[in-house]
Amino acid sequence: FFFFVKEKNHVRLVFFFFSGVGKTALIRRFLMDTFEPKHRRTVEELHSKEYEVSGATVKVEILDTSGSYSFPAMRKLSIQNSDAFALVYAVDDAESFESVKSLREEILEVKEDKFPPIVVVGNKAESGGERQVPAEDALSLVELDWNSRFVETSAKDNENVLEVFRELLQQANLPSRLSPALCKRRETLPKEQTLRPPMNFFFFFSVC
Repeated sequence: FFFFVKEKNHVRLVFFFFSGVGKTALIRRFLMDTFEPKHRRTVEELHSKEYEVSGATVKVEILDTSGSYSFPAMRKLSIQNSDAFALVYAVDDAESFESVKSLREEILEVKEDKFPPIVVVGNKAESGGERQVPAEDALSLVELDWNSRFVETSAKDNENVLEVFRELLQQANLPSRLSPALCKRRETLPKEQTLRPPMNFFFFFSVC
């Protein structure tokens, strides 16, 4: 069936990750279209931008978490106050993919939702890189077993970065059309991906 929800004018997206997977690089690539190859330890940051959508102002907040497991209360609060979640791992780091599983379990527990709005992101998928997590295995687990979305990206090569945010905003129920301001920041949009396994809910959403 088709499931429609009330549109929002304020959404918060939160990025959780295992250290060194390039999560901050993804956010920087989206917001500033830049890439910094040297890894820097993240101090939690909240980015906020406003877009004009169908004559209304929509505020999009992106929470770049520190990834610290020393403050579970802070992580729980981040989960409670967010609308959609990006769980980022590196395709060349199997341990980081395992951390995605535990983070998802925590989100399910805090949100008390069997199908929370989650996008699992396999970063560092640039050609020539070493791979420890096969895309087929991740896709099967995330989209068939978890009923969530899966995207592989390369912040370095700017591959599928916009697609991650497209999926997050869709699941956060952002109004169906973003402003030309976002379009101008990307000369071209990612092509539609090949047919994916069916999900339980369907949303209508388009960027530009």
